[in-house]
Amino acid sequence: MAQKYPIPPPEKYLALATTSVGCGPGGGTPMIARVALVDYRGQTVFSTFVLPTNPVTDYRTHTTGIQPSDLQQGSAMPWNDVQDRVALLIRDKILVGHSLWQDLSVLGVPHPAVATRDVALYQPFRIALRFSPNSVIGLPTLMWQLMRRKVQEPHVCALESARATLDLYRSHAVEWEATISRGQWPSFLPPSTFSKCYL
Repeated sequence: MAQKYPIPPPEKYLALATTSVGCGPGGGTPMIARVALVDYRGQTVFSTFVLPTNPVTDYRTHTTGIQPSDLQQGSAMPWNDVQDRVALLIRDKILVGHSLWQDLSVLGVPHPAVATRDVALYQPFRIALRFSPNSVIGLPTLMWQLMRRKVQEPHVCALESARATLDLYRSHAVEWEATISRGQWPSFLPPSTFSKCYL
């Protein structure tokens, strides 16, 4: 009989997703506009729009669905408050997400690398879809190819993305945690330029 490895309890997990708008020339620099955290069952723990810290030059409305009115006082929280709240909520948690380095970067909140489960970096997903080790597979592709579910249509939604990453993780949680329990790491490394996002 194969040895069974324990999966951490559900309360140990949170899934994180963010949505960014553009600032700077041409809107090329990402700036956080929305953040969502959900628990292991997909229930909302925290979800808010974020007040811009710089002038928005591209709301990216065609992909984000975000309107200028979403990022006004009364509709959005100050960035510092969001940062503090997220840092408190994810402390001592296993963080699930897709391309977590991007979310942690725009939040300015680092997290222990060993306490992350990033579906964009999980080796068996890339192997199953025959992507090269250096290719990051988009969340819509992962969800459609592995779960036959469409996401991010017509717009990217942080809550939907967080729940989708959790569903992907849960579909492979037993194998994922067994590999870690054997002292192996089943994921590729995030881009080295984002090393400051991890503890």
